[in-house]
Amino acid sequence: MTAGYPTLDAFPEVLAAVAGSADVVEIGVPFTDPMADGLTIQQASHVALDNGVTLEWIFDLLGDTDLGSPHLLMGYYNPFLAFGLDRLGQAMEDSGTSGLIIPDLPFEESDPIKEVLDPGGLALVQLVTPSTSEERLGRVATTGGGFVYAVTTAGVTGGEVDLPAEALEYLDRAKSASRLPVLAGFGVRTQSQVAALAPHVDGVVVGSALIEAIDKGEDPGAFLDGLRLAGVSA
Repeated sequence: MTAGYPTLDAFPEVLAAVAGSADVVEIGVPFTDPMADGLTIQQASHVALDNGVTLEWIFDLLGDTDLGSPHLLMGYYNPFLAFGLDRLGQAMEDSGTSGLIIPDLPFEESDPIKEVLDPGGLALVQLVTPSTSEERLGRVATTGGGFVYAVTTAGVTGGEVDLPAEALEYLDRAKSASRLPVLAGFGVRTQSQVAALAPHVDGVVVGSALIEAIDKGEDPGAFLDGLRLAGVSA
């Protein structure tokens, strides 16, 4: 869920509804160039920026909020650098934030931020894709934190994901290689997709479809509940 969307005043209520239905909440830090995100999250990010959302605002809000579910921040590296790595770890601890997802931070260049997160037991979630080599998949899946974010397709968020046999085989490889739970994301928007993914992963990530449901006036918690299968995380 993009922080500060659709408005600053409405966001806390939306966030509480999402947290009431999801096992883990991913809060997007709005950014001017969200290169891994499709049109829906791009637009939400720009609206949030126009609303005045900053990383400081997000930490202040989370520090005053008891979500009842673990939450992570998903964002691009520049806002975290601008905030200051020297104070990032403490801000995360003070706000109850469990970890970060940073799509544009290469695994090989992640040591500086891991040095900030590791002392507090905070996670840097690593992403893998269908084009990730077996050697790299093994390294990422055994040294990351929190969970492994398995991108379902070569592309950006928001599109309807196709699940050919090779995509499911890739998810099986990721799960076999990982010491952490594996969650599939990008393009997951229907219960039938969740059912197809369920035997191959430990949970699913739903972003663009959730924002679109909110834009239509749907209850975000009810939308997520409608995707859930018994024993499958959201």
